[in-house]
Amino acid sequence: VQLQASGGGLVQAGGCLRLSCKASGINFSINTMAWYRQAPGSEREVVASITSGGGTTYAESVKGRFTISRDNARRTVYLQMNSLTPDDTAVYYCNVRLNRNFWGRGTLVTVSS
Repeated sequence: VQLQASGGGLVQAGGCLRLSCKASGINFSINTMAWYRQAPGSEREVVASITSGGGTTYAESVKGRFTISRDNARRTVYLQMNSLTPDDTAVYYCNVRLNRNFWGRGTLVTVSS
């Protein structure tokens, strides 16, 4: 299983970024995919998830600002992040849970005030 995340970077508060995660080694279309994040000194937390049928869930802190989506043909899950704040600064990880959790390497998002 490989999860290759990209799209992180430095952005000013109020800006936006789109993260991408391309998966290989799994039957992508049938699996729930998720994005997590871990800020310095904090535990990893779930940001958003999307089921095989397109059902989505979001952390309260990102509702209305972030949108998770998937393209099964491209084996890719996206996280559109709008109205970013410094509190969104973290390393963002792509996740799929099979017999255990699998994680991508992470992509750093830094939001300056």
